Formats: sequence, structure tokens, C-alpha cells
Amino acid sequence: MHIAVCLCQVPDTSSVISFVEGVIDLSRVNEMMNPYDEYALEEAVRLKEQFEGSVVTLFCIAPPSAREMLRKALAMGGDRAFLLSITEYLDTFQTASLLSRAITACYGEALPDLVFCGKHSTDFQSAQVPLMLAERLGIESVSAIIKLEATADSIKVEREIEGGTESLDVHYPALFSVEKGINVPRKTTIKAVMAARKKPVDLLPVIISENPYVTITSIKPLVREKKCTIVQDAKELVRLLRNEKALF
Repeated sequence: MHIAVCLCQVPDTSSVISFVEGVIDLSRVNEMMNPYDEYALEEAVRLKEQFEGSVVTLFCIAPPSAREMLRKALAMGGDRAFLLSITEYLDTFQTASLLSRAITACYGEALPDLVFCGKHSTDFQSAQVPLMLAERLGIESVSAIIKLEATADSIKVEREIEGGTESLDVHYPALFSVEKGINVPRKTTIKAVMAARKKPVDLLPVIISENPYVTITSIKPLVREKKCTIVQDAKELVRLLRNEKALF
């Protein structure tokens, strides 16, 4: 079984993010693997262990510094990795298109049996890339799965919906975006880390031919202002509640 996993780098939520003259200062921001992608990778590695001879290939669009993140992913069970090194911002359509070309270039006409993505990235949280990628590849997709059972012919997955759980039978090839809690990602060992340094991390050429549908024009810090109003009696409170503008 051939399994592709799409990874991305996101800022560590414990990092200090500041603004300098209207521009984000990233000097004190630590980058890490998107937590939802860790669940996707773990699910792919479990399938690799279930089906003998399976290969897990990693794809990542990120700056050159993402090599270390990919080494961690290889230590978690990936077999090889492809980095599309880029520092500029891509919108979700450009990201999905670039990943689609990378996967097609790697596998040729025979697409991978499965493609795994995290439900969304923890920075922009758009959850658009997995569905767009599936459309670009022309394969079935299910979003935010919480359970997966695979056989040689098909896969049964579950996803949470309002008021219950939805079960679906899906045939290969397919793309799944993974919800938090589907598994517990494994910890890397010293032996796995050493072995990962011998696994290939290849650079793929980056050709961006699509124009963005969404561009970021500015980013500003959120300033929350709290106002406190002291009232003399219940009548004064009622008057203020009737006039929301006096409170907010």
C-alpha cells in the first residue's frame, strides 16, 4: 500500500508573537509540526504496520528550516520525505495545487492508495486544503474522521456530525483529513531518530502557476478593551441594558 501524508509547519502556541511597525516579528517564534498532522501521520504508520510492504511518503510546503520537522516525522515512521521549499505565503488553492503536482510527480499516473492530512492547521484553521487537494487529485475524500478500519479492498471510517456519528465505506484511492483524538501519536526513540537521518529528504521544484484567490493585506494585534460601569440601582441597570451601546 502506498500512503502519502501532507504535513505543515505552524507556530508553537507557547511562542511569543509580537508586532513591530505593523509587521509580525517571528524572531522568537518556534515552528513545529501541525498537531493535527501528527494524528494523520500516526494513522498512516499504523496502516503501514498492518499491511506488509506499505510505504509512507511525506510531503511538506515550508521554508528550508522544515527539514528538522521532517526528520522527526521520518523518526515517527515515515519512509521518505519531499520538501517544497518556499518562504512566501500561499493561499489554500495554491497550496492544494502545489501538493497535487508534487504527489502526481512522485507517483505518476498511479496515485497513492491513501492520502492523509490533518483536519486543519492550527494557525489559519481554514480546513480547506484537504478537500481542494482531493478534488485536484480526482479522488474520494472524507473530512475529520475519528475512526478508521481498513481491509485490502476498502476502508470504513467514522466522523462526528451534529447529534451523532456518520459511518462511511470508502474505496481506494481516497483522501482523509484526521480529527484530534483518533489515536495517540507515538514518541520517537533514539534508535528511530538515528535511523531517520539515513532516510531521504528530497527537494522538489516549486512552480506556482495559479493566482491566489485570497491575499493577506495586513495583520493587526487584537486589542480587547473592558469597560466597567457602576450603577446606583436596578432602574439604572435596566436603562443601560436597553441601550447596549452604553455597555459595549
